Amino acid sequence: MCRLVAGQTTLNIVFLLYLFGVFGLSQVSSITVNTPAELHASKGDTVKLSCTFTSTSRPTSKMSIHWSYRPQTGGPPLLFFHFSSRAYPPNNGQFAGRIKWEGKPARGDASISLINATLSDNGTYICDVTNPPDVYGSPNSHTVLTVTPKASTIRFSDIAVLLAFILIPSALITFFLIGRMFCPKKQHNQSKTYRSPIEVAEGEEYGTYPQPANIRSATCCDLYLMDSEDEDEAEYYSLKKRDLRDEEYIESQC
Repeated sequence: MCRLVAGQTTLNIVFLLYLFGVFGLSQVSSITVNTPAELHASKGDTVKLSCTFTSTSRPTSKMSIHWSYRPQTGGPPLLFFHFSSRAYPPNNGQFAGRIKWEGKPARGDASISLINATLSDNGTYICDVTNPPDVYGSPNSHTVLTVTPKASTIRFSDIAVLLAFILIPSALITFFLIGRMFCPKKQHNQSKTYRSPIEVAEGEEYGTYPQPANIRSATCCDLYLMDSEDEDEAEYYSLKKRDLRDEEYIESQC
């Protein structure tokens, strides 16, 4: 009888261990962590290190998130960020002041942002999530970050200076020369142009000739002086005629 009870007890213990192994271990290893395989950024950019997780247990205050960094040259991972009820960004070292918490654990998000990326940030970033009774175990929690120098670009201010000091003056000069080409200056002095001896200018056949350019037009003063001279000349001739008549009268009396 005792042997029968002992054998049944042994079978119950084995059955319980089997159930624990099947259901207990499956629940513990059911958490899944996902991160992008590779990320590329330029120097000075803000890079979001995305990390998401799924768990059969609801996130509680016991949940913890760790971010580690392994340099490109190799070596052991360096823990630089920790979350447990609240975020603990690094206060010293390579990432001091450059890590921003972006995650929302209630929605399965454990992401962070790396501010002002540098060439020395190249390497592998590891996201680990623990949510008891679930623990992390997914191998897809690694992200390789590659930071490259930023390509030089032309700023708008450089273009504005180029337009203001080179292109605009050149355009004005071009328009001015084109205007001179299609609108030549009229020649007002036609007296210096060469004409054939047999060429008859308009107006010469009627006895009128163009006035030389160096003769200025008469003013009011000139006309007044000309009238005075004409009057003096007329008076002189009248006196001279009178003297001739007197002489002829005297001779006739003799």
